[in-house]
Amino acid sequence: MKKIASFTIDHERLLRGVYVSRRDTTPKGDVITTFDVRMTEPNRQKAISPEALHTIEHLAATFLRNDTEWADKIVYWGPMGCCTGSYLLMQGQLTPEDILPLLRRTFSFIADFEGDVPGATPRDCGNYSFMDLPAAKEAARRYLEEVLIPITSAQTTYPD
Repeated sequence: MKKIASFTIDHERLLRGVYVSRRDTTPKGDVITTFDVRMTEPNRQKAISPEALHTIEHLAATFLRNDTEWADKIVYWGPMGCCTGSYLLMQGQLTPEDILPLLRRTFSFIADFEGDVPGATPRDCGNYSFMDLPAAKEAARRYLEEVLIPITSAQTTYPD
């Protein structure tokens, strides 16, 4: 079986950052850009707890789908199985630089969030109690301050 593209990235050299994972074209010609929103260095830093990543998923998806500038371009936000980040799928041929202001707003929202996590009820979520808001806020704050604000080109281009 052919190895999928995301398994060809050198995870031993991958930094925290925002990367274009892939671009797909729908049968109607729309381009969908998949972003790798990498919050921890794979295999070198502790992964984000599944509970915190689940909380980040609820908060980020809610924020993104309500953003006045980008809501109509958001296709999907979801966690990576390895718990080192999330995928963001957006309509359009976009670059990390295009969406950095949006991601900074998103992670600021998560870092500062107070109250009930959107969708964290038995009616709205299949595992509603599997949440950790304090850990999600801390992971978001760290990613915002250490990665998204001072981001470099090495954190927006996959290693060779």
